[in-house]
Amino acid sequence: MKIEQIYTGCLSQGAYYIESQGEVAIIDPLRETAPYLAKLEEDGAQLKYIFETHFHADFVSGHVTLSKQTGAPIVYGPNAAPDFDFLQAKDGQVFPLGALKIIALHTPGHTLESTTYLLRDQEGKDHAIFSGDTLFLGDVGRPDLAQKGKEITQDELAGMLYDSLQTKILPLADEVTVYPGHGAGSACGKNMMKETVDTLGNQKKVNYALQAHLTKEDFIKEVTDGLLPPPQYFPLNVKMNKQGYEDIDTVLNRGTSPLDVATFEALVENENALVLDVRHQNDFVNEHIPQSIFIGIDGGFAPWVGAMIQDVQQPIVLVCPEGREEETVTRLSRVGFDRTLGYLKGGLAAWKAEGKETDSLRSISAAQFEKEYKTNNPTVVDVRKEGEYQSQHMTNAFHAPLDYINQYLNEMPSDAPFYVHCAGGYRSVIAASVLKKRGIHNLVNVEGGFKAILDTGLPISDYVCPSTL
Repeated sequence: MKIEQIYTGCLSQGAYYIESQGEVAIIDPLRETAPYLAKLEEDGAQLKYIFETHFHADFVSGHVTLSKQTGAPIVYGPNAAPDFDFLQAKDGQVFPLGALKIIALHTPGHTLESTTYLLRDQEGKDHAIFSGDTLFLGDVGRPDLAQKGKEITQDELAGMLYDSLQTKILPLADEVTVYPGHGAGSACGKNMMKETVDTLGNQKKVNYALQAHLTKEDFIKEVTDGLLPPPQYFPLNVKMNKQGYEDIDTVLNRGTSPLDVATFEALVENENALVLDVRHQNDFVNEHIPQSIFIGIDGGFAPWVGAMIQDVQQPIVLVCPEGREEETVTRLSRVGFDRTLGYLKGGLAAWKAEGKETDSLRSISAAQFEKEYKTNNPTVVDVRKEGEYQSQHMTNAFHAPLDYINQYLNEMPSDAPFYVHCAGGYRSVIAASVLKKRGIHNLVNVEGGFKAILDTGLPISDYVCPSTL
């Protein structure tokens, strides 16, 4: 028996490769299928099943392409109704895999079709569960993504999730291994641990949602309390996962097309293409194409693309570090942004060689910020997440979380310079690029973010441990 967790940090997502006696099951594969095909060839194995735990909202799965390439069936649990051929598992249905068995446990709550897959070893002993977004480490899946107006509410889904955990998960032995769909950083939950594998027994001790004293009413309150609105691209990813999508090779071929300056400009003008600059934030700060948006490839790239651009149909042209064009297009496709039309060949050097204008962003150290703050008492905009801000912040800072920065445009100062910071300097440059594109240019980026501000004498609120918020 071979179990491999294929974890993608940018998405905080775990896919799984299970092999026994030359037969393989893959659970929740990513969009690009080449790594899975390589593993199958290396093992001399045949893909027997592609299991999907549910219709994912935060990424586009590779199930459709992988099924075309291998002939393996796509398996969903009860209540699933995609627009392509699939095998609908019954609750409790057994799927033989070499010397192993995989049992589908219908666990609705995160979504109506959510299914946990129980792996039973060659001795007939329960070995592991692949819980998708039903059970995370330290948390459970949010119950608000599948609500449909008055048909079903998030409280009703939370109640289903409680029943699923009580009847399907908690009765399993403590030594069963839990392989979740996501880890810390995912927007599919609110309190995930940084670890990506644990025992069910330990989760029964540390996971707030699995505590024995919780009634269903208490559980519903705990799970729904403090839920922030989901990113707006989530429903679009669900739609792609249900309806299908272009093959990844088609997306890559189009997206990695080298564009000269004239063609690049024509796409921006005629196709309303968004200029997405994925270089390091320091490069963007120093010089960039006017009206471009910065989301650096070396940060939390794909989720921030989804949160900031939102519309997966938006045409995009890229400014990339040399040699990272295919990586960028691949990572965009993971969250459904398939309409990348190419990249600027030669980058900013080619742009300037044609005599084109560039822009820059004023960016200062925390020490310089301290001097200017004490002199001018300016507006400070903190773009970190709610929990980060509540934990500790500059006492007079205005809070405008990056996810919702467009909702605060009218609250930005219109004349005097104001200062933008995040935790470490990545998100503040994203925010600054969005504000500049919206016509707001009287801003200054604080390098190093709140971490650097803590080393100054600027006024800071008392620290509150996030666990007590």
